[in-house]
Amino acid sequence: MTMDHKTQTELEAAAFRRLVEHLRTRTDVQNIDLMNLAGFCRNCLSNWLKDAADAQGVALSKDESREVVYGMPYDEWKAKHQNEATPEQIAAMNKSAAGH
Repeated sequence: MTMDHKTQTELEAAAFRRLVEHLRTRTDVQNIDLMNLAGFCRNCLSNWLKDAADAQGVALSKDESREVVYGMPYDEWKAKHQNEATPEQIAAMNKSAAGH
């Protein structure tokens, strides 16, 4: 399969937007669960967005990149949706981190 760079970029952008929208609707899935299962979370995604902006010389703060991913200010999202991590979640995260 061959496609031009513009089309590839458009498709990747559409996939990114769909992933972000999915994560916004799945507030039941905690970041620690994403980290434990997939090795990345919403914060990682927002950091990658900021890294891409920095590489292109686009001004985007950490707070702004998080708002793109979360759909609201990060502190507001945490207050509404983030639960305290369980000991099991923390143990799984520590085990995962030790393996890297």
